[in-house]
Amino acid sequence: MYEARKEEFRMSKEQALKELDRALGYITGHELSKEDKGRIVEDAIENYNNYVNPGWLKYRKSVSTNAAFVEWMDHDSYFYDVYGEEFIDCLGGFGIYMCGHRNPEILEAVEAQLHRQALHSQELLDPLRGYLAKAMAEITPGDLQYCFFTNGGAEAVEMALKLARIATGGRWYISTIGGFHGKSMGALSMGGKGTYRIPYLPIVQQVQHVEYGVAADIRKAIKNLTAVGEGVAAVILEPIQGEAGVILPPQGYLREVRQICDEYGVCLIFDEIQTGMGRTGSMFRCEEEGVTPDIMTYGKAFGGGIMPITGIIARPHLWTQELQDNPWILGSPTFGGNPLACAAAIATINFMLKYDIPQQAKEKGQYLIRKLKEVQAKYPRVLTEIRGIGLMIGVEFPKSEIGYIVAKGMFARRVMTAGTLNNSKVIRFEPAATTSYKDFDIVVERFEQAVAEADKQIDSL
Repeated sequence: MYEARKEEFRMSKEQALKELDRALGYITGHELSKEDKGRIVEDAIENYNNYVNPGWLKYRKSVSTNAAFVEWMDHDSYFYDVYGEEFIDCLGGFGIYMCGHRNPEILEAVEAQLHRQALHSQELLDPLRGYLAKAMAEITPGDLQYCFFTNGGAEAVEMALKLARIATGGRWYISTIGGFHGKSMGALSMGGKGTYRIPYLPIVQQVQHVEYGVAADIRKAIKNLTAVGEGVAAVILEPIQGEAGVILPPQGYLREVRQICDEYGVCLIFDEIQTGMGRTGSMFRCEEEGVTPDIMTYGKAFGGGIMPITGIIARPHLWTQELQDNPWILGSPTFGGNPLACAAAIATINFMLKYDIPQQAKEKGQYLIRKLKEVQAKYPRVLTEIRGIGLMIGVEFPKSEIGYIVAKGMFARRVMTAGTLNNSKVIRFEPAATTSYKDFDIVVERFEQAVAEADKQIDSL
């Protein structure tokens, strides 16, 4: 029995090495033959079905014309499948490509750092983390100062939630219906859609959800909890709800929530993972109302579309003596704030400031929204509303089925857009700020063609 298992393992190891050598051959750049391209597509389908999740292909089929589409390379505002088919990217990795795909200036910094040092010992001082933290303190509003770097958005939210508890002593959180903050257990507990929460209940119990955009509901929730002796650690919200369908709150909402939190001594957390880094026409959305949160999360475009990096920045009074005495108590992610990721973020901030990416997003967003509204005027049965700010734009349809038809129509015309996790009647446009006006005109032209197709089918839905 032992010998049989040993032989089985040997054969399995040899097969794995053969597969890995082939994959590395694709990665290291030899020119792909027609057979290579076909094999890559076949392997992708088989591997996703057998080793990732078979549901992924079904999901992709709902918004594309070909679930087997395999992306292979990218640059600027475009990405390409393994056969070289070009797509204009208006999904933008759900907001990560503010500076375009493989931005040369950011890529150059990452490659230079890679040849010097990729990761760090985690014991000695890493200078890039310090440079990046100082830069964040300089470009964020108010007295936000201390940074903690993480790898993904949900992880950043977890750190924000933990920091609020440790700094205030409160235990409850106030979040909003329709809000989206990630899918780890703490972040998911703040989420505002049952679809993602129900399978994992019970999760963090001390969370009360209120209607987004209604500051009075936040006041009432805090007041009632305080009255019965329950301390509130934080209010967490998105300055604009992204996954809910690009929902903009009423003017003055953020300021009023800030006043309520000050009144009750509650920490205010703004989740700017999607709205920040220039996406909405300012470096961070809260700047538009002159509001400084106690903690702000950031991510998505922070790594310049090259490296994954996210984090939080907090006001000095939250960095309590307990956190100073034990710097690891908040968290110790192995790869958080590593040199490669920090190099990418430093280069990204530099690029955004040098070329005024927030202003580009503001101006190009105004242009794109105006053009989309012109299409809406022609097809009011198909398009319920065009809304957004900067290059965070939501297009709403009367029914989800219409949205699927338009998304598929756009995909067939080689434009990538996206649905939203919390509101399937909305598709989002989150292109790079570096996208040209010429490409935006092409996108609108193809969008109108897809909408016209949907208009012909609307009576049968």
